[in-house]
Amino acid sequence: MKQLNLQKLQNHLRHKFLKMGVKMVGPETIYFSKDTKLGKNVTIEPYVVFGEKVKIGNNVTIKSFSHLENCKIENKVEIGPYARIRPGTILKEGSKIGNFVEIKKSTLGKKSKVNHLAYIGDSMIGKSVNVGAGTITCNYDGVKKSKTKIKDNVFIGSNSSLVAPITIEENSVIGAGSVITKNVKKKSLALTRSLQTEIRNYKRKSK
Repeated sequence: MKQLNLQKLQNHLRHKFLKMGVKMVGPETIYFSKDTKLGKNVTIEPYVVFGEKVKIGNNVTIKSFSHLENCKIENKVEIGPYARIRPGTILKEGSKIGNFVEIKKSTLGKKSKVNHLAYIGDSMIGKSVNVGAGTITCNYDGVKKSKTKIKDNVFIGSNSSLVAPITIEENSVIGAGSVITKNVKKKSLALTRSLQTEIRNYKRKSK
């Protein structure tokens, strides 16, 4: 009986949002909460789940297999596929979260992008920031959570680890593959990288 009531609720919510003009591809695969709020011209692809307290603005696209809960999504935002938007997250206008990205208790500024394979936690990210693939904010030391601040127009190279607490000032660049443990001044390039060693005419061991 409980399962039947849940199904009726989902059918009611889907029908309500379709009447509002929400574009749903495969609406029977999309799950809403009773308090889900959607703006105008929203597109939702199949297999998206909305947890409690999700508020979506106008002209937002949410791609397949994404999960959202207790978050605020402003206008002209693109999410997914395969994105996890956790509680306390605010995605500002024009920002983009790509595939296999998890973001928790963080604000992503206007026109900033986290396109793939990244974890952003307890962070404040400014405008027009590009976060490269494989980037992690190291926000938990096993005892307490610490914050990461990334100012406007920062470029984070791929496979970087940002060890909180840390502030990266505006217009700076983090070189790919870096572990950053100290604050970075504005208009600076910061990188940590060991020297590459090359042994010429090397022969692999044979069995």
